[in-house]
Amino acid sequence: MEKRKRRFSHAGSRKSAKSDTDDTANMKSAPKTKGSLFAQRMMAKMGHKDGEGLGKSGHGIVNAIESKLRPQGVGVGVVKERTAADKKEARRQAELRGEVYVDESEEERKAEKKRRKLKAASGVSSGASTPGGGRARTKYKTLADIEDEGLHVPSALAAIFDATGKQQRLLTSTAGLMAGGAVQEGHSEKIAKKARLDLEAFADSFHSLSESQKTVDYEKRHLQQEIQALEAEIERELEVAGAVAALQDLNLNKARTSAQAKDTWEELTSRLMTIQTAYRKDISNFKLTDVAVAAIHPLFKQEMLDWDPLAKPAHLASYLVRIRTILGADARHHVARNGLDDFDRPRKKKSTPYESMIHALWLPRIRTTIANDWDPHQPSSMVSLIESWNGNGLLPEFVYGHVMEDIVKKLHRTLQDLKPRHAFKRKSGPPSEWLFPWLPYLPAAELDPRGSSGLMSDLKRKLGVAFQDWDLSRGVVPGLERYKGVLGSELDTLLVKRLLPRLSSLMRSDFVINPADQDLKVLEIVFAWNTFFSSAVMGQLLIEEFFPKWLSILHTWLISEPNFNEVGEWLTWWKSNVIPENINAIRAVDDKWNEGLEMVNHALDLGSSVQTDLPLPRAEPVGPSPETPRASKTARSDPRSAMKEEAEVAFRDVVETWCHSEDLQLISLHQAHPTVGEPLFRITASANGTGGAIAYMRGDVLYVQNKKDRSLWEPIGLEQMLIDRAEGK
Repeated sequence: MEKRKRRFSHAGSRKSAKSDTDDTANMKSAPKTKGSLFAQRMMAKMGHKDGEGLGKSGHGIVNAIESKLRPQGVGVGVVKERTAADKKEARRQAELRGEVYVDESEEERKAEKKRRKLKAASGVSSGASTPGGGRARTKYKTLADIEDEGLHVPSALAAIFDATGKQQRLLTSTAGLMAGGAVQEGHSEKIAKKARLDLEAFADSFHSLSESQKTVDYEKRHLQQEIQALEAEIERELEVAGAVAALQDLNLNKARTSAQAKDTWEELTSRLMTIQTAYRKDISNFKLTDVAVAAIHPLFKQEMLDWDPLAKPAHLASYLVRIRTILGADARHHVARNGLDDFDRPRKKKSTPYESMIHALWLPRIRTTIANDWDPHQPSSMVSLIESWNGNGLLPEFVYGHVMEDIVKKLHRTLQDLKPRHAFKRKSGPPSEWLFPWLPYLPAAELDPRGSSGLMSDLKRKLGVAFQDWDLSRGVVPGLERYKGVLGSELDTLLVKRLLPRLSSLMRSDFVINPADQDLKVLEIVFAWNTFFSSAVMGQLLIEEFFPKWLSILHTWLISEPNFNEVGEWLTWWKSNVIPENINAIRAVDDKWNEGLEMVNHALDLGSSVQTDLPLPRAEPVGPSPETPRASKTARSDPRSAMKEEAEVAFRDVVETWCHSEDLQLISLHQAHPTVGEPLFRITASANGTGGAIAYMRGDVLYVQNKKDRSLWEPIGLEQMLIDRAEGK
């Protein structure tokens, strides 16, 4: 044991002189012991191969961990601990990860080089002899520096000390210094030291006072600017006050004649325009809106008492437009023409003085005029009023909404009172003349002809009743082109349903073909509607009602030994002079003309046997009109649904016609039954549309609400009991 320790100590003392390369060579040259061979065999049994790394993926170390001895008495970090094998293994691991291996010694060299560059750039010296290093030198303030700051130093103090050096040096005069060397502190030196300290204190105080003086000067300039601004504002307020006081000279509360009122309006508007132009940016600050409204309020109130809106719809609007800005009636209050649809925008919580004046004085006058004086059949004056006031942005949103609501209600009542049998005659003023001028101002709900309620849907029903009762000999309904532009495809459907069957019946019963003396009156009545039906519909009408009669007469003529020249001329006359070109262009119509021509040619070929051998025209099954609305697949599977819908529309027309005949009103409530879902109506004898009975229609039955038990709905017929309910009995 002792021998082994001595050998280890001796080997350790010699190990300090060996390099890393020698250690690796010794390890490789060392003979393998029995234990190492046993370990290799065990590793081989587990699948390990020489030269491969440990682990399942082979990324572990390849060589065994080596030990490296450190000399005795040496601390950690003095000797490089990593062996060559460790560095080789680290390089191999870096290559497996796709990285570049950097040796620690190389990193340290680069870091040291970088530190040196930073020291050189910052001027910090690592030695005592390097220039630019060490602590910064203390800078002493001289007498000249103190005097430059503005502090005057008396000549007596100036002759006592010099503060330009590190040590205090006493002066015999202001001309120079005494011999070098430190001065022994005595009575004179104490006085000089005290004087120097006092002077430094004075200098510091003077510096502080100088800075305070700068602050005071800045505040003084700032206050002077504020004073100037306030003086300018006061002067401007005095100017505004003078201009406002000048308005009192007009004596606005004095009663005036119409001519005097006009002159006063002109003068007041002119002065307000001057204030508006001069102080446009200060209208809000000086509350000039309140002043302007207060100035015009007495005159405006007097004018509203004497104003006839229907006779002078634009009265006062020209004055208010010129001073709209100072009144506060700017673009914020303007509503689009279909303004009832724009009311979902945020509202102001408080109305302006101008809005309050319009609501309190202008709106009641207009609502009274609409309810009592305005005739909807004469729309021009009311349309002009809306355009003059709202078109120029003079009406607040809510005021415009109230006005249009009253107008729409009266238009509804007028349309419901319309007698379809006489309403569409030109002399009685058709709805196109008094209702259509309001189209640009009506909300979208009133313009939808497919809706259950609304002006256009009511107009469509009235027009459908008119088509059923229209005297076809009078020609086309006056103004029907305008209805087509408003109702669109709904008018086409209405014509096919209500008018086309009547035209077909007229041709079937009254139209006669007589080659000797042909009367075209029926065809003229039918072709007057040609522009309102498609060519295909008109062609189908002729195929069903005209060509069977025409081919039959042609067959009768051909078997009666005719003059074939006359027959040819007759055929050409019908096709070229009677039937319109757009209808002849239909292929099915052209086929009928060719069928007649073939019959003539066949008769020529038969010769004398034409009377017995010429076949009769073939009778084809008549199909529906090409543009007649057809039922959808769902409707075909359940035809009762389509029949129910059509029956309800037709029954409503029946009820409406009965109400008109009994001087009753049928008013849509724009509500639905909570259980059944059918639209609710009010049937009343009152002129203002109140009272009466609440009802709904389902199929061909009218259900009326019980007055005592509102949850009970009773079926009732179009009889005296319903009239009594409508009259409130």
